Amino acid sequence: MRWVTGFGALGAVACLMLPDAAMSAEMRGVTATEIRIGQTMPYSGPVSAFGALGKGEVGYFKMVNERGGINGRKVNLISLDDSYAPPKTVEQTRRLVESDEVALIFSSIGTAHNTAIAKYLQSKNIPQLFVGSGASKFADITQYPQATLGVQGPFRYEARLYARYALAKNPDAKFAVISQNDDFGRDYLAGLKDVLGEKYDSVVTGVTYEISDPTIDSQIVKLKASGADVFVIAATPKFAAQSIRKAFEIGWRPMTFLSNVAVWISTVMEPAGVEAGTGILSTAYVKDPDDPAWKDDAGVKGWREFMTKYIPDADQHDTNYVNAYNGAMTLEAVLKACGDDLSTENILKQAYAIKDLELPMLLPGIKVNTSPTDHVPVDQMQFMRFNGKTWDRFGELQTGN
Repeated sequence: MRWVTGFGALGAVACLMLPDAAMSAEMRGVTATEIRIGQTMPYSGPVSAFGALGKGEVGYFKMVNERGGINGRKVNLISLDDSYAPPKTVEQTRRLVESDEVALIFSSIGTAHNTAIAKYLQSKNIPQLFVGSGASKFADITQYPQATLGVQGPFRYEARLYARYALAKNPDAKFAVISQNDDFGRDYLAGLKDVLGEKYDSVVTGVTYEISDPTIDSQIVKLKASGADVFVIAATPKFAAQSIRKAFEIGWRPMTFLSNVAVWISTVMEPAGVEAGTGILSTAYVKDPDDPAWKDDAGVKGWREFMTKYIPDADQHDTNYVNAYNGAMTLEAVLKACGDDLSTENILKQAYAIKDLELPMLLPGIKVNTSPTDHVPVDQMQFMRFNGKTWDRFGELQTGN
């Protein structure tokens, strides 16, 4: 699938309109009338539910373009399918850089996938902004100097919050963890180890799954047999739903924490069976449009108007579209701050200088901040519990840093 916004056909002509050829070379992917940006998304494959992020971001920049673009330029977002396969991510990213000549890569999905393209993008001096991953590794400026985490709570921070909460309830808690067998899953294990320390090996039983696995039933049975009273599901939507359902079917009722990338009611909780998920804990950093607390909220009303006009066929119960809205709005702020200087150096400078940016679909009190030494846009979350219909938030905002 190739999603494109803007008017790419004018790109070649527009290049000729620039007053200075050197400027064109310096400001890659930029003409007098256009900014080309690229991304890869899993529009097909095992986590195609995350394709909603790409659709939402394409829709957002369509809205921006209808309003006149950014500093007089339209945004041409080229969004390519990688089927959630890192080799295909590399192939499609090379196409975006070498054929489409994008100015930057934005919000490509997947921890392993962003890892696979990072060194290539660095060699080409292409910013890798607001990656579609909460993996804390992308905050390491020595390894990823041209990257920022996405506008979401980092996975490792999230796991730390779960461990602290469980230990506050039971200092002798034993943990069972199912995690994806890649950097995404390993980040949750690292977060638990940060809190548990030397006790980790004696109180944690872990199993993994591959995204090609048809089911994870045997792994859940093994975790129940461990005698653990805390269950951490560090999984993408399909496997999260299977984990919840299987635990329920075998009568296992531990305190359960669910990765906040898999809290969607329509694609996880309902397929698992809402009775199976009642009482599960997770964290939030965005407003859930289904939460009655936001019924009259101006930010949610604005989001719904955007969705209805620009992505009319989308499921407005899917909070992936909220994350898409937040991420695209943050990139819009960065590009606006660049003014007419859209060189790689200035794009990175502005991406690392966000100060107290308030987004209408972030929870009140959470603001986006970055600096040259801080590439984590969001580090606060709030606990929530599934009540069988919706998620109920509780407690104060917390940080896992």
